[in-house]
Amino acid sequence: MNGKKVAFHTLGCKLNFSETATIARDFNNKGFHQVDFTEPADVYVINTCSVTHNADKECKLWVRRAKEANPDSLVVIVGCYAQLQPEEIAALEGVDLVLGATEKFKITDYLDSLTQSDKGEVHSCEIDEADFYVGAYSIGDRTRAFLKVQDGCDYKCTYCTIPLARGISRSDTLENVIANAHKIIGEGAKEIVLTGVNIGDYGKGEFGNKRHEHTFLELVQELDKVEGIDRFRISSIEPNLLKNETIAFVAQSERFVPHFHIPLQSGSNKILKKMKRRYLKELYAERISTIKALIPHCAIGVDVICGFPGETEADFKETYDFLVSLDISYLHVFTYSQRPNTEADAMEAQVPYGERKKRSKMLRVLSAKKRRAFYESQLGSTREVLFEENFKDGFITGFTENYVKVKTHWNPELVNTKAKIKLNNIDEDGLVRFDYLDNVPILA
Repeated sequence: MNGKKVAFHTLGCKLNFSETATIARDFNNKGFHQVDFTEPADVYVINTCSVTHNADKECKLWVRRAKEANPDSLVVIVGCYAQLQPEEIAALEGVDLVLGATEKFKITDYLDSLTQSDKGEVHSCEIDEADFYVGAYSIGDRTRAFLKVQDGCDYKCTYCTIPLARGISRSDTLENVIANAHKIIGEGAKEIVLTGVNIGDYGKGEFGNKRHEHTFLELVQELDKVEGIDRFRISSIEPNLLKNETIAFVAQSERFVPHFHIPLQSGSNKILKKMKRRYLKELYAERISTIKALIPHCAIGVDVICGFPGETEADFKETYDFLVSLDISYLHVFTYSQRPNTEADAMEAQVPYGERKKRSKMLRVLSAKKRRAFYESQLGSTREVLFEENFKDGFITGFTENYVKVKTHWNPELVNTKAKIKLNNIDEDGLVRFDYLDNVPILA
C-alpha cells in the first residue's frame, strides 16, 4: 500500500469529524499520503450522516465527485448512513466498500483484497454488536480540536435514527480522555471541544458495563486540571443531563468557556411527549435561567425541530413564543425529516412539507434576531478572541470565549493566537468587526 493516496470527506456532526481524523491516522500509519478530496486519490473515504434525507443525497453526490476525480479509485462509505442502509449504498454506482459502526475503524484491513465491482462489498454488524468503545479526536485548523468522549445513545426519541446507527451509550475511560487531551495539546491546538452522541451520559459503559463509573461533572473537573490548553468547550448536551452543579463549575472555571448548546426540539410539552424527550419546557426554562444568573455573558445555542408529526399551528406558535421569551443566543433549526424505522415515520398527521419549510424560515429569522441581540449585548465589553486559519475577503475571523464571531483585517501572525479586544462594532454580516488590537493598529 505504501505510496498510495487517500482522501476523506465528512458529513454531519463534530463526532464524525473526530472519527474521520482517527481513521486518517490509521491510513497514515500504513503509508498512505492524504490529499484533498478534489485531487486524484487511490482511495476515497466518505463518512456519512443520516439525520436528514439531505445527508443521504449528499453521500451520493460525493461518490460521483470521487469517481470524477479518479475513475479507477476505490470508494469506501462509512458512518451512520452506512450502518442504517448498507445494501442501498452498496448498490450505488461507484461504491466499492460499505463498512458499519464497528468495522469503520478497520478500513485498511479490507483494502488488500478489495477490487472494483458492479456492487459494493458490505461488512456491517448488527447494531447490538456495537458495544465497545473506540476513542477519537481531530484537529481541523490547528486552532480547535474535537475530542470524542462518548458514543451511542440509550434514549428512544421517536424521530431519531442515531441509536440504530451507533448503538448503546458507552464512554471512553477517564484516563484515555485525559491522554488524548495531552496528545491534542502536543499538536498545538488552543481549544478542545468535547463531543459525543449524548455527552451528558458520560461514564456509562466506561469499562464495558452499563453503570456509570464517572459522571460528566467529574469529567469536566478532571479536564479542568489539564495544563497547556487555553479552552475547553462543551458541545451539545441534553437539558436533563446538564446539572446545576456543572453550570456552577463552568461559571468559575478558567478553562471551560461560557458557552452551552442545549437541544430543545420543541417548546410544546405535547410535542415533547410525542418525541419522547426526557424533560418538559419548564425544566428547559429553568436551565436557561440558572445559566444566565451565574454566567450573564454566556452564549446559549438551541436545537429546534419544526414540522414534527402532529405539530399544529398553535403548537408551533407555542414553540416560537417560548423561544422568544428565552435569553438565548442563536438557534440550529431542523426541518423535520421522516426517517425509516423510527416511530415518528409511522405517525399520523404528518405536516405538509411546504408548511414545514415556512416554519423553518420563521425560526431562522428569529435566530438571526437572537444572535444580533446577543452580539449587541456584548458591545463595549472586553473579550479574548482565538483567531483561526480562515481567510475571506481580506479578513481573519475567530471566536471569543462566549462564542461571538469577530473579524479583523488579515494578518497571518494572528493565526492560532489569542488577543484581548474590545467589542465595538457589528457590521453588515452580523459579525463584530474591529480595527485595533490592544490599541495598536493591526494593519497600517
